[in-house]
Amino acid sequence: MAEAQQPTVSGNVMFYEKPVPLNREQHTGYGVTPVSKPFEFMRKSHFLPLTAAEFGAAAASYPIIFAGEDRSPLAVMGIRTEENLFVTDGQFHTDYYMPAFARRYPFVLASDQGNDRFVVCVDEKASCVTNKNPGQPFFTGEDTSTFTKEAFGFLQNFERDRQATTAMINELKDLDLFESKDMHFQGQNADGSPGERQKIADYFAISEEKLRNLPADKLKSLAERGILAVVYAHLISLSNWQRLVNMTLRLANEEQAAKA
Repeated sequence: MAEAQQPTVSGNVMFYEKPVPLNREQHTGYGVTPVSKPFEFMRKSHFLPLTAAEFGAAAASYPIIFAGEDRSPLAVMGIRTEENLFVTDGQFHTDYYMPAFARRYPFVLASDQGNDRFVVCVDEKASCVTNKNPGQPFFTGEDTSTFTKEAFGFLQNFERDRQATTAMINELKDLDLFESKDMHFQGQNADGSPGERQKIADYFAISEEKLRNLPADKLKSLAERGILAVVYAHLISLSNWQRLVNMTLRLANEEQAAKA
């Protein structure tokens, strides 16, 4: 029998340093263990991908926008580059919703183009991954552990949601519902006068006007399939831009005070 070849995995994913296919031969004795700063890996990610299934929960926490030609949905988690306002000292602020994109870490599904499939990978550089008495081993005997099986299930659900989101985005694009938008901020100078108006984001959003002008049968179809609820969650979420501005200003003031 020919020796099985290691899958050739392509692509890269935000904040994964060394994702490798998970297998018993290579990762027996490995697993994850609690660390003091479990979410340090996302500290410099000021936006994270979202799936449509998450819009309802995420809309109360931060703006949900669409970016690029693919209109990829993103949770905006910071205004300044490489600053996630929802992570402090490696801890995620528990009052807010954490995207599934981050919750699946250190696991990820990667494309094995040679075999036209996905393979489960683990980031060997993750601080929580260890081969020294892990709290949650990847394998138990000859089988994957219960922890790993649950992680696999989470990845499968995430991939289904991701594919459903892509289909939804394509439908919204076909209906020509997107419009280009920008977000500006105007602070105050030290003397209390209005500061310079600054652009902090360019993005795509659903046009409320275009949505209102859709034929009744199209609106009914979107509503019956839950897409209209996702769209309204996105529109409601845009009010959270002010939260990000306030959080950024508060942090900037703290930084200035620390330097004084």
